[in-house]
Amino acid sequence: MLSLPHLVVLFVVALVIFGPEKLPELARMLGKATADFRKMSGDFRYALEEEVRELERQTRVKEAAAAAPTQPVPALVEPEGVVPRALPEHDEASPTVTEPPTPSETEPVAAVPEAVTPDHEKPSDANPAV
Repeated sequence: MLSLPHLVVLFVVALVIFGPEKLPELARMLGKATADFRKMSGDFRYALEEEVRELERQTRVKEAAAAAPTQPVPALVEPEGVVPRALPEHDEASPTVTEPPTPSETEPVAAVPEAVTPDHEKPSDANPAV
């Protein structure tokens, strides 16, 4: 880091070399260049961190996939009182056609909602505020 006397000397040299007319313009250009450099370095750092996060995520996914087959698969438990349906028998040669099941007395039937009609609006000429 430059100390205060060093900065004063640099300012005086720049004033002598470039003159008082060009010095504000050069300072503006230096400020813009510094801002661009900071922005580019921030973008680079963000992209690098994003790549590292993506690699870590892929590693976790691979580790989870490798560990998944060793875990037992939970058995399906049917609710109490439900009787499983028998599958229909069919010939191997005939195509299998499944029909939708019919509701039985033990299965609840969903109520069909009534049609909702929109409210009628008043005609535009009935509004005295216009």
